[in-house]
Amino acid sequence: MSYQNILVPVDGSEISLSAVKKAAQIAQAFGSQLTLISLVTEDPFTDVDFYPSPIMKEYFIQAYDNAEKALQQAQAIASENGVTANIQIIKGNVSEEGILDTAEKLKTDLIVIGSHGRKGFQKFLLGSFAQDVLSGTKLPVLVVKE
Repeated sequence: MSYQNILVPVDGSEISLSAVKKAAQIAQAFGSQLTLISLVTEDPFTDVDFYPSPIMKEYFIQAYDNAEKALQQAQAIASENGVTANIQIIKGNVSEEGILDTAEKLKTDLIVIGSHGRKGFQKFLLGSFAQDVLSGTKLPVLVVKE
């Protein structure tokens, strides 16, 4: 089996960067296209002339900057592993739907995602993003745990 389009969601965590490294190795082996994405909550105030709070404005600016920095770091990791990766910031809800919608648009045939491996009460409170992606798609998903 060969993969043509590999998608990796990146949040800047060590585990997501490990997923990038693994995806780059696969992309290099198969000559695949590698796309790295970061999800940022869409600014609900884009159509108004003011922000109700300077704190909210700063939050959106910082979130976008953090996503950009994480993607640049991830792109460097891909490059170190011999692959040129495309990067995209996806604006919308930070959820598995953002990943799956992007995967569909890009005609992705493999999603590589990091998992923090939370258990018990932490998993109950925080959920499992990787699990949500797995259960929401029929695409192959490689879950990287370290």
